[in-house]
Amino acid sequence: MKIYDISMEIHENMTVYKNKQEKRPQHTITVQQGDVTESRICMDMHTGAHVDAPLHMLNGGDTIENIDLKKVITKCKVFDFTHLSYKITEEDLKDKQIEKGDFVIFKTRNSFREDFDFQFVYLEKSGAEFLKEKGVIGVGIDALGIERDQPEHETHKILFGSGIVILEGLRLKDVEEGEYFLFAAPLKIKGAEAAPTRAVLIKEE
Repeated sequence: MKIYDISMEIHENMTVYKNKQEKRPQHTITVQQGDVTESRICMDMHTGAHVDAPLHMLNGGDTIENIDLKKVITKCKVFDFTHLSYKITEEDLKDKQIEKGDFVIFKTRNSFREDFDFQFVYLEKSGAEFLKEKGVIGVGIDALGIERDQPEHETHKILFGSGIVILEGLRLKDVEEGEYFLFAAPLKIKGAEAAPTRAVLIKEE
């Protein structure tokens, strides 16, 4: 069995969305006495690998503690889109073996950048509509956002409106296209619109 850690390491100098200072995590030692160390962390819910809940983009949407764990602890398919330079569309997806009930994960050139790329590859709304019609249960991407510069947030809203889980902030550089088992349960934070996760892929050998 091979385990791939596809999470970002959380620290104060990590890559955050649009390099916004307020999104940088702050890790503070609160107790260091003898053998005892305690600390606390203050960070955005959308830090590193994280799961979005519908409330993130839908007024009155459901919150992260109500995410169906069967949708984030499941078989999944990783698709390699490292040849794309801009966005993932319906045209890019239609020849892939995507079926009802799949959790799909997109590996792009984003996984090979450690700094924030303002032109990161994202899922365009036609791609989201295609996944909706296919009946997938979740979609993951190796960017801190599944969409980019969409004023009406169409990609998020199409997916959330269909009960599709969104997993962002993955690192897939060492992962090949194929079928895996995904574990990406978010922290159970009541009332939150998102939560971090330690996402891993498991491959039977």
